Amino acid sequence: MVFKRLLGSLGVGGPTVDTVLAPGATAPGSTLSGQVHLKGGSGDFDIDHITLELVARVEAEHESGESQGVVTFERFVVGGGFRLVAGAEHSVPFAVTLPWETPITELYGQGLGIVLGVRTELAVAGAKDKGDLDPLAVGPLPVQEAILEAFGQLGFGFGSADLEYGRIGGTGQRLPFYQEIELTPSPRYAHAVNEIELTFLATPGDMEVVLEADKRGGLFSGGHDALTRFAVGHDAVQHQDWNTLVDGWVRQLVEHRSSYVGHSSYEAGHGGHPHHDGGHHRSGPGVGTAVAVGAAGLAVGVVGGMVAAEVVDEVGDFFEGDEDEGGED
Repeated sequence: MVFKRLLGSLGVGGPTVDTVLAPGATAPGSTLSGQVHLKGGSGDFDIDHITLELVARVEAEHESGESQGVVTFERFVVGGGFRLVAGAEHSVPFAVTLPWETPITELYGQGLGIVLGVRTELAVAGAKDKGDLDPLAVGPLPVQEAILEAFGQLGFGFGSADLEYGRIGGTGQRLPFYQEIELTPSPRYAHAVNEIELTFLATPGDMEVVLEADKRGGLFSGGHDALTRFAVGHDAVQHQDWNTLVDGWVRQLVEHRSSYVGHSSYEAGHGGHPHHDGGHHRSGPGVGTAVAVGAAGLAVGVVGGMVAAEVVDEVGDFFEGDEDEGGED
């Protein structure tokens, strides 16, 4: 067991903390379990509360360009109200439910370059310290995996994934950011679009699927973005021809010829016209790992090591650097 950080607000002799998550990836809306291990310092301390924060490395676009920061998107109080005597060891088990919109960090065991973490905050004798930060692995829900598999079967390439700060208007989005999964077009649609960006917005009952196409412009017309939205139920996984359904979504997307002025609006699958809020527009590739799609489906693998080093550096900077950057108190 490695206690990763001494409580800086209490100085030498304060208690230390190590949070250990259950092995393996969890899924959006599922239970995240583990234990918070405490080790007493040189004196007795009253532990007011133990709080877990879910944090994410998020990109934000603004007038001066693009920047990255850490956003806290959920907090759970998992313990507290006891005295930790000098030198004693104490463990607090926990089981919390991840938000349904929690981003996917891996697919078939392959990391996508999305950086999530669980940060442990201890409140001791009126002082607070964020003492431990652990990487969080999240795999797809069955319906998300089915949709991604269908894109692979249809010949789309999986380019990268990132998290964008902002909201997609007209949707049920709850988190202050959303995930973009960037797909390169299949040969059938390569003449019409440069790329398709996929966003999942899951709820307990169903899931919104938002597709955005960066369209190719013709000789006398510029390219523009088109965006559509669809809804699917979690219980549809075993009863749906996903290849046919997803291909229909793409055909509807590329046939959407509306002109866009100002903020990108879209013709929603339910007849609405939402838009991206906050002056934000979906960006190009972020730090996500480039992956390839095999003919047998979405077989994920790093393409010739491309951007792998960049992803490793990014994860290392997040979990070993300034953990309070952009966070919420």
